[in-house]
Amino acid sequence: MTAPDFEFIAYIDEGGDPSLKRVRPIDEKGGTEWMVISAVVVSRDRDIEAIKWVADICKKTGQARSQVIHFKDLSPENKLLAAEHLAGLPVRIFTVASNKKNMRQHRNERAEKIPSRQWFYNWLSRILIERVTDWCWRRVQKNTLARRHVKFMFSQSGGHSYSQTAAYHELLKVQSIGGTYLKKWVPRSEVMSMHLVEAHPHYKFAGLQLADIAASSFYQAVDKLDTGPCEPRYAIALGPRLALSSANEHRDYGLVLQPTPAWRADISADQKAVFEHYGYDFTVPWWAR
Repeated sequence: MTAPDFEFIAYIDEGGDPSLKRVRPIDEKGGTEWMVISAVVVSRDRDIEAIKWVADICKKTGQARSQVIHFKDLSPENKLLAAEHLAGLPVRIFTVASNKKNMRQHRNERAEKIPSRQWFYNWLSRILIERVTDWCWRRVQKNTLARRHVKFMFSQSGGHSYSQTAAYHELLKVQSIGGTYLKKWVPRSEVMSMHLVEAHPHYKFAGLQLADIAASSFYQAVDKLDTGPCEPRYAIALGPRLALSSANEHRDYGLVLQPTPAWRADISADQKAVFEHYGYDFTVPWWAR
């Protein structure tokens, strides 16, 4: 089967790692406390402009010679400039942020029945795909677009099998058609195809470098073990491009926190700041006190 024609491209990058065996700060040595995965969605017709967008960001941040954005290597001032520039572009941003402390040594036996060594990464990808495909399908319907599919472009990272990611993508599509899983959120099968899932090195596509800005901005908003104190300014600057749900909310759509509900998350006040900015309420209900 050939890949269907597509209308959107979702560029995806991540921050942190999916390791659950040992998780800091519970364990002195182990995986990152957070795993963040972000998508920057661009319409196909404007994707060619992403090369210039990245060139402009590189020029603003003093990287004009390299023409490749490495967000983590920028100064704080240039990180903010990069985020602010991305916030002015015709894209939509989605982010899933998982605090892994509650997942330490967790096993998902149902997910493990699927032949895959990366169930946790796939699970976070699923949450992201649900929101991205919902937004794309809403856009197709609103504008009566002839093309409807979304192409998913992952930034290659060591340890992931993207053939498994594509297979999982198809499984999600089948499950959503059959209605066997996920009552609140389901991937929109109308815009999905496993033949539209690819992985490439970060430097080869401008869109992947934009996704790096998004993922790194939200990662630095919540991480305080590897990147210094929590710095939410970059993620907050992305607000104009963070996707809104049909209820006009960023919460649980453009920005998703795991675990859920929010008050169950064992995180500090500085880690909560970015989520509160985007509409999350960490008040513990009376019946849970």
